[in-house]
Amino acid sequence: DACVYRVTDEIAAIHTVDFFTPVVDDPYLFGQIAAANALSDVYAMGGKPAVAMNLLCVPNCLSKETIRLILKGGHDKAVEAGCVIAGGHTIQDPEPKYGLCVTGYVHPDKILRNAGAKPGDVLVLTKPLGTGVLTTGAKADMVSPSDYNEMTASMAALNAKAAELIQGLQEVHACTDITGFGLLGHAYEMAAGSRAALCLKSGLIPLLHGARQMAEMGIIPSGAYRNMEYVRPHLSLHPSVPQALADLIADPQTSGGLLVALPPGEAEKLTQQLKAASLTGAVIGRVMERCDADIIIE
Repeated sequence: DACVYRVTDEIAAIHTVDFFTPVVDDPYLFGQIAAANALSDVYAMGGKPAVAMNLLCVPNCLSKETIRLILKGGHDKAVEAGCVIAGGHTIQDPEPKYGLCVTGYVHPDKILRNAGAKPGDVLVLTKPLGTGVLTTGAKADMVSPSDYNEMTASMAALNAKAAELIQGLQEVHACTDITGFGLLGHAYEMAAGSRAALCLKSGLIPLLHGARQMAEMGIIPSGAYRNMEYVRPHLSLHPSVPQALADLIADPQTSGGLLVALPPGEAEKLTQQLKAASLTGAVIGRVMERCDADIIIE
C-alpha cells in the first residue's frame, strides 16, 4: 500500500501519495475526504502519519475562498491524525484535484503488509462498502440527505482507531485498505500476494444505507466494471450471489476501511474492540488453501 524505508533498527519511514478529483460539492468536506484517503495507506501498513505536503491542482475559475476551504479541510483532518502539513505544491489544471504526500513511521518489526494471509485466517472489514454507487447516485440527486451524510462521514473518517486496535493484537497476518480497486480488487491483491484463496461471504459484507438500492437500480460507477473485468479470470462467483452484491464488492471506494486477515481468536477480539469503539467490525470471509480461483464469492 506504500513504500517503506528502514532508517534504523527501531524506525522505518512509510511514504505514500494520493490525490483525486472532487467526490462531493462541499470544498471543505472534499479536503477532509481527500486527506483521510491519503493518510489511510500509512494506517494500512501499521504506521502513524507524521508529516504531509499538499498536492493541489486548480482551474483559474476556482475562487480563493474555495481553495482555502479545500486546504482547511485537509489541514483539519491532518491535525486530527496528529500529522503536520508542511507546505506542498500547486499547479493550474482544468479540473480541480487535491490530496497529500504523506510520511509516517513504524517499527520495522510491526509493519503490516497486504500479503501474508494464511489458510484458516478470518477476514475482518472495518468500514461498510458503497461509496462509489452512492456518489454516483448523488450526482443525479437520487440519494437521501441522511444516506448522503452517512456516506460522507464514512469517507471522512480516519482509519486511525481501527489501525491502533489492529496493532494491539498479538498476531496479524495481512492488512490493506479498500480504495479504488474495491473490495474485490484489494482482496485479489492480498490473495495473490499470499499465495492463497480468499472466500468472501456476500451476505455478511456491511453496506452503507441505500447502497444496495442504488446497485439494484443499476447505478454503478464505471470503475466497478473495470475492477470486475480485471479480477474475473481469477474469480469464482456462486450463481446464488445477487448481481447487486457482486457489483458492490467491485465498487471502487473512496477512503474505505481496512481489510485484515488474522487468526480466528484474534479476529473475535478485534471485532469486539471495534464495536466497543462504535466502528464497523464485520467478519466477511476466510482464507483458504490456494485453488483454481484466487477469490471465491459465496
